[in-house]
Amino acid sequence: MHSIKKNIFLLVALFTQALVSQAQEPIFKKSSYAGKSVSLENSTLTLNLYQRYLGWGWGELLTPSGKLMAIIEHLGEVMLHDQDIPMRLVAKSYEKSQSVDGKTLTFEVQSVVVRDVLDGTSFDNWMVYPFTEPVLTGRVSFTLKNDSPVIKASYELVASGNYNVRYIRGPWLKVGESSFGSTKEDAILPGVDWAIGDEWTSGTDFFKDPWAMRVAPHPNKVSVPLMAISHQGYGIGLSWNPNQTATRWFNYREHNPQPVFASPNFVDRKSNHLMGLMVPDASIEGHENEIYAQIPLELKIGQMINFDAEIWLTEGNSVDVMVDYVKRQGLPEPSALRWSYKETLDRIANAYNTNFWHEGKGFGLIQRPEKTIKPNVPSFLERYVSENKRTPLAKELKTKLKWSKNQINNERNSQDDQIKRGEALLSEQNEDGSFPFNPNDIGKDDFKVATSFIEPMGLRGETALDITIRPATTLLKIGTATGDKRFLDAARKAFDFCLEMRRPEAGDFWETPLHAANLLAAGHAAVGNYLAYEQFNDEKYKNKAIYWMRTLLVFTHLWEPKNIEMLYNTKPVLSSSDWYFANWVRDHVQWEVLAVFSDVASNNLKWDEIDPEIDWIKYQKGITHAIIRWLNVSAERKWLPHNLPETYERYLNGEYEYAYPDTHNSVTGNYGGMMIMPAGVANNIYYLLDRQKK
Repeated sequence: MHSIKKNIFLLVALFTQALVSQAQEPIFKKSSYAGKSVSLENSTLTLNLYQRYLGWGWGELLTPSGKLMAIIEHLGEVMLHDQDIPMRLVAKSYEKSQSVDGKTLTFEVQSVVVRDVLDGTSFDNWMVYPFTEPVLTGRVSFTLKNDSPVIKASYELVASGNYNVRYIRGPWLKVGESSFGSTKEDAILPGVDWAIGDEWTSGTDFFKDPWAMRVAPHPNKVSVPLMAISHQGYGIGLSWNPNQTATRWFNYREHNPQPVFASPNFVDRKSNHLMGLMVPDASIEGHENEIYAQIPLELKIGQMINFDAEIWLTEGNSVDVMVDYVKRQGLPEPSALRWSYKETLDRIANAYNTNFWHEGKGFGLIQRPEKTIKPNVPSFLERYVSENKRTPLAKELKTKLKWSKNQINNERNSQDDQIKRGEALLSEQNEDGSFPFNPNDIGKDDFKVATSFIEPMGLRGETALDITIRPATTLLKIGTATGDKRFLDAARKAFDFCLEMRRPEAGDFWETPLHAANLLAAGHAAVGNYLAYEQFNDEKYKNKAIYWMRTLLVFTHLWEPKNIEMLYNTKPVLSSSDWYFANWVRDHVQWEVLAVFSDVASNNLKWDEIDPEIDWIKYQKGITHAIIRWLNVSAERKWLPHNLPETYERYLNGEYEYAYPDTHNSVTGNYGGMMIMPAGVANNIYYLLDRQKK
């Protein structure tokens, strides 16, 4: 009798299930179901929420055609340090409200008390758990606007006592569960992971262990706070506020939402994909990937835990999911300028006149003994001299530029030379239009090192986007200049070969895995395809150019933490160098994105007009303001070299003033690497100034 009384709710739930014929039957069968459901739906999606035996607690998200995209596994879950059974949050009832904008489902939740569930069962006399009340109580709500594919999820929870917690999970989605399983088109955690087909996120394709594991990375490494999975024409996204105080007690440290991302779901070893948010977060790299925290979160009575997230569906792939997010949120305003454009140009020009100038040799930086400084004529410097001709600085620079020009062989690139170059490329091109990768063509020895230690980072004869796009663009330009149809036909064949590609790859082919997602490849492909569109007047090249430029967003920090300036910093490639010697998920690099937009400018393109749905002028301002933030002033002592320690003395002596460092660490905020000349900074400033005039 005691057992029956304690579990009477189970019988009631089963009886209710038999009576409620109008309930929406779940597709997902691996959960208890008490026969009740409630829905939020519009023309873009349907969210069905279901009642378990213990209360309301899980849901299914479907496309308009009824395809199950994901299950929401629970309304929250808590795992205590001293209890081996996790406790899900459930609700006895719900409230459905409606406004002119849409509908909201609100659940008053509390965590399951394990002791109560086991009481009166066969476990009762040999398993005793000390907690007699819910660890967490609170409210979980889902809001769907009438005309929007976005569900706003809000978790407002409170601790009932003092507990040591291994995790508290908020939004927790199993994408593909009971539907397409672990198959996918692509999976993107921006700035961290980009897997396609049957690749694994956190796989060893582009990293080796221990760097490969990125299931719960330090939050600063995520460049855009969203996760995306796509399958056969539909993508699903989960976004959050990375600066939200998910929880904090009194004067303890703040915890922000910790993203968890696994495709396929190797965390649960299930045929689906996992995306979710939890606390505690990884405060340092040493605590990354702790799905179960090694150092528990000390939860205090009355402590609040909050997660605000958005879940949405998009037609297309994961890039389209991200573009939807950017369109909806808008690009962030660029950070305030460190110096005005004019003052920055003056500082850079003065550096070329002083510390960058080496009498009798030319412009440059002394960093490697084997690197000699040669005469060169930066185009921005000629413009600067022309526009400031009356100033003493411009007059001194004019003399240096004249000397440099006299030292340079000014023979023009004749048509014969272009034809020879074009014919050489034709001899390398494969029958299908692609170009082969040849590690022997790389001047650096990174591939030899990688092959000696572990394995090659790319195989001879393979191809990838940048390996084919760069010669394709060269052939296009040669064919346009010479009128030789051979080169135009070959270029078109190469561009066509790349049309089905979806991930930009191989831009940093000199030191990174060949097929790793790469920013520079994206830029080359965007510009090349648009030039192909102009030449061949075929919309497919324009559409592809727009797609490739939009993939830059995956690499770009569209937020920054409260304690580190990194807005519009960019990742060069989502991989490591030489398998072990540089981590490009942790570190930003800015020269590549500057080079992309310098290329846009040199080809007289206006990307904001080509793709007006994205504010590309704001984006270019953002990356330019970011690099102005990077410009070196030695008195600030923000930089240290890594592979050339002897250059630190030159840095202290002011030889690198207004150059900028190669890398920025997203976790520590430190700058490092070699120093880079700032001509690309000036080029982008001039482009923005010219566009402002119009």
